[in-house]
Amino acid sequence: MHSSNLTEGLEQGDLKRMVHPEMHIDEFKSKMGDDKDIVVITFKVGGKDPAMDLVNFIEKGYSWVIDADVSAGEMTDGDYIVFVEMERDEDIPKNLHKLMSDIVNLTEVPLDEWRMWYYRDLQFTPYSEEALHTIMPLTPEAYEEKMHAEQEDTDNLKAAAGVPVNTKAPDNEMTESLRIWAGIK
Repeated sequence: MHSSNLTEGLEQGDLKRMVHPEMHIDEFKSKMGDDKDIVVITFKVGGKDPAMDLVNFIEKGYSWVIDADVSAGEMTDGDYIVFVEMERDEDIPKNLHKLMSDIVNLTEVPLDEWRMWYYRDLQFTPYSEEALHTIMPLTPEAYEEKMHAEQEDTDNLKAAAGVPVNTKAPDNEMTESLRIWAGIK
């Protein structure tokens, strides 16, 4: 483990064995905006100083990063979480691939050993730029569609199990007119 702080600038291999070769996507809520507009990427890092170094590296190196931060406290295993927030758009796979290429240099973990997990997926997916296109919604509209479909699946499971379904429809012009038409409001 590195015992010194690397704030002067990171070099190849400086985070070797410090960053777990996993990327989590949309597991956490955005602090910079609405989740449909902002993607939250997280990495697990062994130690507060290396986590801070990774945050500084990311914030200074990528104009498309809205914010990067480290968890306030350590997890039960002593690791910290690094949060990276960016706008949800069609450039995410290309931008993340650039970030991952640089993280590979810092960690010396080859890209083919990295894996990613999208919120609520049942398993990890091997990392690739192409896989990013398929596992995550790249636009606010795609995000809302994915979340709506997942909520519908959850509601159907609850109904099949005899559990009360208490999902509230969003307040918008369409649902408002449906409520009025149904005599609910």
